[in-house]
Amino acid sequence: MHSLRNQVTIVGDFGAAPQITTFESGAMVARFTVGSEAKKQSDKTKSSRSNKFRMFAWGTTAEFVNQFCNAGKRVAVTGRLVNRTYLSAEGIVCRVTEVEVRQVVVL
Repeated sequence: MHSLRNQVTIVGDFGAAPQITTFESGAMVARFTVGSEAKKQSDKTKSSRSNKFRMFAWGTTAEFVNQFCNAGKRVAVTGRLVNRTYLSAEGIVCRVTEVEVRQVVVL
């Protein structure tokens, strides 16, 4: 049952090309976004809202993202939510929520 804690699945369109960072140790991280559109239909109007989710993947998952995920591809991503805080170049404390990717499926 512990594997169900803090798990999220997002289906959407892959954003721009991933940013790949390779460290001296050989470890690789891929940072990218996935956009998901939520359509809302009421009696009088039709509207849609777009959400962009920041994501990062390590190791073989990062390699997969780098090789097979292009801008506009429809993907299903499973991972966990991670909150982090950092200091911007202007000295402002920023808080972000990202998805630490465990699995990516190209649809």
